[in-house]
Amino acid sequence: MHWRSKLIHPGAHAPADFRSLTTPTYRGSTVVFERQADVSDDWRQTENGYTYGLYGTPTVLELGARIAEIEGAHHSFVVPGGQAAISLIYLAYCKTGTHALVPITAYGPNRELAGGLLKRLGISVEAYDPLIGSGIANLIRDDTALIWTESPGSVTMEIQDVPAIVAAAHERRVPVALDNTYAAGVLFDAFAHGVDLSMQALTKYVGGHSDLLLGTVSVAGAAAYEAVGSAYKQLGMAVSPDDCSLAIRGLLSLGVRLERLEKTALEVAGWLAKHPNVSSVLHPALESCPGHEYWHRDFTGSSSIFSIVFDERFTPAQVISFVDRLTLFKIGFSWGGVTSLAVVYPNLDRPGRDYAGRLVRLNVGLEESSDLIADLDQALNTMDAPA
Repeated sequence: MHWRSKLIHPGAHAPADFRSLTTPTYRGSTVVFERQADVSDDWRQTENGYTYGLYGTPTVLELGARIAEIEGAHHSFVVPGGQAAISLIYLAYCKTGTHALVPITAYGPNRELAGGLLKRLGISVEAYDPLIGSGIANLIRDDTALIWTESPGSVTMEIQDVPAIVAAAHERRVPVALDNTYAAGVLFDAFAHGVDLSMQALTKYVGGHSDLLLGTVSVAGAAAYEAVGSAYKQLGMAVSPDDCSLAIRGLLSLGVRLERLEKTALEVAGWLAKHPNVSSVLHPALESCPGHEYWHRDFTGSSSIFSIVFDERFTPAQVISFVDRLTLFKIGFSWGGVTSLAVVYPNLDRPGRDYAGRLVRLNVGLEESSDLIADLDQALNTMDAPA
């Protein structure tokens, strides 16, 4: 062959018996078949073999298999992010003229999707009190196609009675989805508690280093596998094998990171609960958190995020000044990484509760708790001073 052809069709290859502790990063869009008769375009690559890179390379499927294993799921689909996972579930189960239920404390973009794109598609999404428990039966309609849960709730951290909601939903044959990101898919056993679909943003604890965007949708059984898989194929939710490789690496240290994050967060939360400037600490493991009894019953641990509410004598400007004075705590969204974060939520939509710009969400990282407490202390003690 001409040397130009050899560049495309080399005859030289490295020995094939290399063994490593790490999963190779397989990049590729085209899958090469041995025969024309083998060509197919099937998203069910786990059962039927690889057909196209859109549905995942071996690196992507390896990550999905590992997530499914630790969650006890039938299968886990890997998608570009947490919001992609939420969208996939909605579009797999809801169509024009159907109704869905979502807790008012759900992740903000979930509710934005409900009031935006889904509304334009003729899908009605109704917000409900996260502490409703079995009372959700009164909200289920004949056209209800999906019930969302998120426990704890975003920012205000309400713990839901998920088993009671599942029981009421299944009595009417309505599937239940759970945003299980807080628990990293492991601190709350979604499928043991009857949930049909469990999603998480791998961006958070599985990635663990604030450098990737990924999500998963894990399904309880074959029916959910087919429903989600069909929508997954049509939506073209391809992910980067490189990001999946980083997520697989993150899984290796997830256990020790979660243990350390829980310990440090509890130390910081306990200290803040005693500070005179703080009126309440919204941490699932503390009795001051709404629904704490359900956390105690259903969870095997807590993680790194919680919120604090400042005393009513402080103004929103003073709360912002507090955050601006922090040094170790960086200002930013997201959580689950090694760096501690803080952010003010001035306009929370929580019926019957007006936090008046006095709520700050904290993500505790892997710094020493004594250093984090010192940082909070200096910012708290200067709240009354000019910024």
